Amino acid sequence: MVFEAFSWLRLFLFFTSIACFFIVSLSVFVLRLKPWCSCEICQSFLSSRWSLEFSNLCDWYSHLLLKSETGTIRVHVLGNIITANPENVEYMLKTRFDNYPKGKTFSAILGDLLGKGIFNVDGHLWKFQRKMACLELGNLSAKSYAFEIAVSEIRSRLIPLLSSVAGKENGVLDLQDVFQRFSFDSICKFSFGQDPGCLKLSLPVSEFAVAFDLASKLSADRALTVSPLIWKIKRFFNLGSEKKLKEAIKSVNILAEELIKQKRNMDVSSHEDLLSRFMATIDDDKFLRDIVISFLLAGRDTIASSLTTFFWLLSNHPDVTLAIREESDHIMGSKTQDLASFEQLREMHYLQAAVHESMRLFPPVQFDSKFCQEDDILPDGTFVAKGTRVTYHPYAMGRMETIWGPDCLEFKPERWLQDGIFKQVNPFKYPVFQAGVRVCLGKEMALVEMKTVALSLIRQFDIQMANPNQTLKFMPGLTATVKNGLPVFVEERNR
Repeated sequence: MVFEAFSWLRLFLFFTSIACFFIVSLSVFVLRLKPWCSCEICQSFLSSRWSLEFSNLCDWYSHLLLKSETGTIRVHVLGNIITANPENVEYMLKTRFDNYPKGKTFSAILGDLLGKGIFNVDGHLWKFQRKMACLELGNLSAKSYAFEIAVSEIRSRLIPLLSSVAGKENGVLDLQDVFQRFSFDSICKFSFGQDPGCLKLSLPVSEFAVAFDLASKLSADRALTVSPLIWKIKRFFNLGSEKKLKEAIKSVNILAEELIKQKRNMDVSSHEDLLSRFMATIDDDKFLRDIVISFLLAGRDTIASSLTTFFWLLSNHPDVTLAIREESDHIMGSKTQDLASFEQLREMHYLQAAVHESMRLFPPVQFDSKFCQEDDILPDGTFVAKGTRVTYHPYAMGRMETIWGPDCLEFKPERWLQDGIFKQVNPFKYPVFQAGVRVCLGKEMALVEMKTVALSLIRQFDIQMANPNQTLKFMPGLTATVKNGLPVFVEERNR
């Protein structure tokens, strides 16, 4: 009986200490974020008043940043400085890179899913993976392998799928879902050397894809909570969304670990997938899992998001579609079934311009945050206290007149051309692939894949929106995903 009383006392003291910790931590959080702030921005955010005028939070932020003289705003209740000033972006991503790491807050949010993968770490772990990735992704064989995978997936699955619904009276296809399936198949082949078969004509459900999608969504939802204490407490007690996240990550881990185990029993020296390449120098299976899952996250959703918004823009700009077809016919000939070679793609400057222009208006990653390590002052004069979250906003930057001129809201591929030749702009004006020290290593492979997919569909099909008046409303997440998808009608082209 004494033992039972002692056990109850220990349990009581445990929960009391948890409650006290929660109250103290919440008090510190409240004091730091100033939820009582009466400024217009904070009040509009807290009351969701912004949603009366704007469909997307990113559009509201763009509006505020456009009105700001410095291109920078503060959201006090979030402890967040948001900027669309290219000088600030360069300062964060290049000049004072070491003072603006991802930080422990960001790493904690995605840590259960990404572990110690390259997109979730700073310091020596990041430098080590960055160096390895440069060696593996930068060589010609990796680029050729990625291109071969994309071409094979387009020829054997993507085009047959669209042909199967073309011209049918009720043949509505969710193009966003199709692109997500395509990119998941492609990145799994490239990362693991395995084919989940998501884009087969039957559009099967992949256990791995479902678990991965759920884990990605629930991890992103953590960033939307008022305080990180909320999701941490739910995780501690294994409740609600955190319980679902744990189960989804467990499924991802089981499948990833099984793939790694299979690879360990094979001679990987002749294999070209990313996992086999990394296994040649890394023995830690947990670390391998973290690295490959990170690349899977980056390579899947960004490609699908970019292609979805690109085809939405094309539906509203038939002149751009026509110009792409004319350019490709000039370089490739008029046979619609032909797929462009790597060399032919390099000659298509207008296509390159159109893809860049699409991502200027609709970047797949709409914003990215860093956490200031030491007190600092941004080039525009904004003071940044230690521990402050600083967010640069590519979505808003694409809508800044000071950067792109008075026609910044227009979809104009021509702005990227000089005498018909594609011309890059300052990457800190266009940080769609990040810039500076952390610039995306897979940028060129991603662009080639996007252009190959886009061109193959533009040449062979006429694609029209099922709802011509559809506007883009984005769901919260790590990448820009269109709510309710992108339903389309497909017709084979008549030549």
